[in-house]
Amino acid sequence: MANTKATELSSMSDDEVREQLDHAKDALFKLRFQRAVGQLENHASIKKTKRDVARVMTEIRAREIVAAESLAEGSNR
Repeated sequence: MANTKATELSSMSDDEVREQLDHAKDALFKLRFQRAVGQLENHASIKKTKRDVARVMTEIRAREIVAAESLAEGSNR
């Protein structure tokens, strides 16, 4: 996952966003492992990947909030 933008995430389906999260977390795990064994050359890639994970998780949470609000509005009628 190469530096996913928030606008790209908002246009994806829920399944695609969850898949992006899985890929980003997997990439972060691999980068951390490479750092631990001394094979990581670009240490900034960890920071970028962590931000990608946070970006995807923020989009997922925003969708959860919208779904909860629409559910609450439906039950208040």
